[in-house]
Amino acid sequence: MSGSAHRRPLPAAPARRGWCPGLARPMPTGDGLLARVHPPLGILTLQQARAVAEGARRFGNGHLDLTARANIQIRGVSEATRTALAHLLTGAGLGDVRADGGPQRLTLTSPLAGRDPAETIDVPGLARAIEAAGLGVPGLPPKTLVAVEGRPGAALPEADCLVFSRAEGGVGLAVATERGSCELVACAEQDAPAVMAALLTAFVRTGRRRMRDVSAAELRALAEVLPPDVLARVHSDARERRRSGISQGALPFSPPAGLGRIAPSFWMLALEAPFGRCTADALDRLADYASRLSAREIRLSPARGFVLLLPPDAPVARLADLSENFIVAPDDPRRGVAACTGAPACASGSTPTLADAARLAEVFRPLAARGRSAHVSGCAKGCARPGPADVTLVGRDGLYGAVIGGAPGDEPAIHLPIEAVLERIGRADTVGLAAAFAPDCTITEGGRNRRPT
Repeated sequence: MSGSAHRRPLPAAPARRGWCPGLARPMPTGDGLLARVHPPLGILTLQQARAVAEGARRFGNGHLDLTARANIQIRGVSEATRTALAHLLTGAGLGDVRADGGPQRLTLTSPLAGRDPAETIDVPGLARAIEAAGLGVPGLPPKTLVAVEGRPGAALPEADCLVFSRAEGGVGLAVATERGSCELVACAEQDAPAVMAALLTAFVRTGRRRMRDVSAAELRALAEVLPPDVLARVHSDARERRRSGISQGALPFSPPAGLGRIAPSFWMLALEAPFGRCTADALDRLADYASRLSAREIRLSPARGFVLLLPPDAPVARLADLSENFIVAPDDPRRGVAACTGAPACASGSTPTLADAARLAEVFRPLAARGRSAHVSGCAKGCARPGPADVTLVGRDGLYGAVIGGAPGDEPAIHLPIEAVLERIGRADTVGLAAAFAPDCTITEGGRNRRPT
């Protein structure tokens, strides 16, 4: 990276989702610049984890975000410190891999990839090959994501493209559409990188930013450019939602928080950062804990947390050492609540979403126990969870717009201060969310509830 690249003035904070910051091009936020680190395959060695923690302390404000794509963000970086941070992490093997604005990390894999006995394909090897193939496709939109899953019947995350193990052998390749996932082709595992490269090249030619925006005609054209020598099957109706091989499913992509034995040869300890946030000191303590238990790496999880793979004789009982900083139990109510950074750290937010989400989680506990979800968003961008939740609270001018069963960009049923939101959430356990947030009152300019005349 040249020094002149780091001296380029940065634009103002973005008003919509879509910016993908890296180390060379951090993003302006309310608490300084945000630099995103993209660990290869979502895996940090213990030395790399300590380098990230050191960089966050020395060159940021000590706060870290964990993302739903298993990346890690360093907050509070400044123009004076961004070059030194990039130099430190590049030296640790965590530098940016492309300078054309494309995705710094193209693939997403399960935190157990390569170690799960249920896998029938070499997920890490396939993901590395797809990453290499993607580097040869210029013009890829920065948010392009390819999910790779090696367990037949496992649930698949939202992604532009999906590569998954098929029960009948080989792999299937699917793409996202506005109606779900559509399987385009099946091929041998070794042919999948070449097929994916052809698919991504054709996708770039459409000029679309996301695969789900591709039209039906363009989707049919994508199938037609796939290499005929590896093509096993293309559906005549490219809009057909294929259920065979694409699970709605049983096996989760990311393991829930807690301790479990995956195979006789190792334990799995899954930790989640409350609302996707932790500190540099907490990451250092996690690296020390992992070292004491003979774990060689820390795996990032799309559940906004970490996974440690431990030997069978590891003294894993002392979870209390980690509970101060991380969610360590699957029944923790914070697991049912997503939240972005909010004010004051985010320039787009007007509400303290992290503090409000922590208050909400306690009141939401009975609903979370029944599988309900909540999302506290500082604005309509919905960075923490762009899709729908059972209740989504969207910050605006210090109040929250309540969206029931919808996404942050949907029209709220009512606007309320956080105290009124908590009171209605408490009622929802009895009357239901829709009834609890029925617009039976309005809000004055002072934020007080007033019954309509």
